[in-house]
Amino acid sequence: MPKLTVEGYRTVEVPAGKRLVRAIEEDARVDILHACGGNARCTTCRIEFIAGEPERTTEAEQAVLTARGVVGARLSCQIVCDHDMVVRAISRLEGSGRPDAGPTPEPTVQPPPVWIAKP
Repeated sequence: MPKLTVEGYRTVEVPAGKRLVRAIEEDARVDILHACGGNARCTTCRIEFIAGEPERTTEAEQAVLTARGVVGARLSCQIVCDHDMVVRAISRLEGSGRPDAGPTPEPTVQPPPVWIAKP
């Protein structure tokens, strides 16, 4: 099972294939935002990789990051836990002023992923 470490929190083992956004929230117990429900539309699930950044991304992730001018961050809703990772949760519910983190993301990457090499 892959190990996930969220900076400032504990290291946890997560089921292989689990979406990173759900692993951060459910397994590491970190209050990460996902305002669009994990559909690569809002960028509130942004994270930074400290170690273990995947070599691939989705077309949807690249499109929204480019459109919003986001550099140096990834969308946790578009990443699958298939190896050990160390991340920093950027967008958290705490201090956001939002009433909740957003709708629970589906178990699988949405929209259905078209995988591409990370630029």
